[in-house]
Amino acid sequence: MERVGVLNVSCAQCSCRHKSGTVLWFIEQWTKSHYPVRNYTRAIRKKKPVMQSQLSDLPQTMLKMEYAAVPLAQTADDLVKRLLTLELASHSEKLKLKTEQLIAKVWRDEADRSSTEVKVAILTSKIRNYQEHLHKHNKDKANKRWMLMHLRVTHYDAFEHVCQQLGITYTFPPEYYRHATRRWLAKKALCIKVFKEVQKQKLEQRKKIKQTPPPKLAEPAKTAATGTQ
Repeated sequence: MERVGVLNVSCAQCSCRHKSGTVLWFIEQWTKSHYPVRNYTRAIRKKKPVMQSQLSDLPQTMLKMEYAAVPLAQTADDLVKRLLTLELASHSEKLKLKTEQLIAKVWRDEADRSSTEVKVAILTSKIRNYQEHLHKHNKDKANKRWMLMHLRVTHYDAFEHVCQQLGITYTFPPEYYRHATRRWLAKKALCIKVFKEVQKQKLEQRKKIKQTPPPKLAEPAKTAATGTQ
């Protein structure tokens, strides 16, 4: 870099005298020393409390429900056994096994699938699954009230018991809700305008009908005089 001479600059803040043979280098150094970079702190995001899953108590070495009664699955090698256990099972398979465990606690017999206790156990498993899903994905509004609405309509006593035991607060859905878009508002305004025009035309037709006189009935033909002259 070419030297352009000695630059003497006095600092108004610190009463010091800076000397440098390069103008650009001096400006850079002076800027760094007198205007430090401000590192603004970012807002710390609060971590959500971890919700314990109802599937966490299922051991990974447990066989899937469809292979539990198969004797050959107990003597299979390790690689095959991993495919048959919950280690590589999907979420739906684990949920199905957990539901069967809850049913086994309250059933009347092994073939019971229609009693109120069994239905409550099935719905409890589904509600807990929805709770975990909504805790993880808090912006998912589609399935928020469907299960509680179904339980409230079918078994109200079980609905109250489940809400009390699980600490669920049920709020009524809105009677009518529709997202008002520009297209929907324009369509609504057009429909109202067409409806008013049709009503106006019908009113004019009624007035015309009232103003027109009724048609006169034709006079009966005079009967010819009877008898001969």
